[in-house]
Amino acid sequence: MLVLTRKSKEAIQIGDGITITIIEIKGNYVQLGLEASSEVKIYRKELYEKIKLDNILSSQLSMKEFNKIKEELK
Repeated sequence: MLVLTRKSKEAIQIGDGITITIIEIKGNYVQLGLEASSEVKIYRKELYEKIKLDNILSSQLSMKEFNKIKEELK
């Protein structure tokens, strides 16, 4: 893990396409601004982990279960 120290309004560049800017620091909270192309998906880690788990669980459905869900969504 790379650990960097930044002050408010300073930024970190990741490759050619991602910029992370420190917007504000208040106590234990840091407000970040993220700039990236629309192709780059950005999620909070806890949401990303939930999506990943849901994808794993849904991939384990039987065809019968999948078809039942598909019919419910129509």
